[in-house]
Amino acid sequence: MSTTVEIASDRSADEVNEEIRALWRRAGGTLSVEQRAEYQRLVMEWAKAAPQTVKAA
Repeated sequence: MSTTVEIASDRSADEVNEEIRALWRRAGGTLSVEQRAEYQRLVMEWAKAAPQTVKAA
């Protein structure tokens, strides 16, 4: 059994970002252990949904 969490993002980066902001507002600026796990999952989802930029060589 795998311990890897698959991150599926059907949401836009903006939608995920708003959920991250709401999490911080609810937490009052200090995340519990459970909230840190949720934050980490959301950041990974956000990174997957965010547009990728390519640097010019």
